[in-house]
Amino acid sequence: MKVKLVHNYEEIISIDNLLLAWQEFVRGKRNKNDVQLFSFYLMDNILSLHDDLKNHIYKHGGYQCFKVSDPKPRTIHKASVRDRLLHHAVYRILYPFFDKTFISDSFSCRNNKGTHKAINRFREFGRIVSKNNTKTCWILKCDIKKFFASIDQSILINILQAYISDENITGLLEKIIFSFKPNGLPLGNLTSQLFANVYLNELDQFAKHKLKAEHYIRYADDFVILSGNKEYLENKKSLIKDFLQNQLKLVLHPDKVFIKTLPSGVDFLGWVNFTDHRILRTKTKSKMLKRIKDNPRQETINSYMGLLKHGNSCRIKESILNNVYNENLWQS
Repeated sequence: MKVKLVHNYEEIISIDNLLLAWQEFVRGKRNKNDVQLFSFYLMDNILSLHDDLKNHIYKHGGYQCFKVSDPKPRTIHKASVRDRLLHHAVYRILYPFFDKTFISDSFSCRNNKGTHKAINRFREFGRIVSKNNTKTCWILKCDIKKFFASIDQSILINILQAYISDENITGLLEKIIFSFKPNGLPLGNLTSQLFANVYLNELDQFAKHKLKAEHYIRYADDFVILSGNKEYLENKKSLIKDFLQNQLKLVLHPDKVFIKTLPSGVDFLGWVNFTDHRILRTKTKSKMLKRIKDNPRQETINSYMGLLKHGNSCRIKESILNNVYNENLWQS
């Protein structure tokens, strides 16, 4: 029996919640033209949105799309300010509830989680499974092919309905989810981050409670299982593949699924992880150096230096400093 959301529709659409959602949404966006226009008539716009939601006549608008490299090419779909405000209002109520249903070793788009904690957990599991590097540690590494685009919207709605009894809330979530055609979730909606975790929580629960995978970590659509038994992982790979296809209509990426030992180096979350150290992935390093060379601003350099302190990166730090020095020398 799944735990049920206790909040109701009126709490989500309340003017108080919409105003709090606006305060969160507007951070870092006040200079955007569409945000400035909306804020110029802020109370009128919020009252109008509230009335549409209260009278059940709200309709989600369309999307603007644009390309980014993050670091691989992605298509971002941007909703209107009005719709994004609603996304924040929904997120404010639903995130705290659903976050409590997630396993502790799911690290993507969650408060007090993130890539660094996921990688540290990976290192901790490596030590446990290898018995402090005295036994062979095998890793099953999996990646889901075109995850966001492959999410089945009807399956997602069914999962949400299992947790939410209020039909007005699920009806509103349907409007948000079905606003993106023909299927999948848009990269750009705040709610997409939450819905993606709700969707793959089904995999997490399967891995932990059906497969009894003790050393399992997931970040977005990347996940690993560590074990001292290679045959065990081969068996789990087949079961995971069947579960994803049959229950969630997802497919493992054929070129990004492998089983290898920890001493041979496992590429996970931008780092190649070894028994006692980790190094930055070559492609990530090259793009980092190019970005710094193209835009050697201090805040950019500080950000990358913060990232690099989490691995063995003395040579990369030297390359960055050399790039910055040569750039400043050329400008002078």
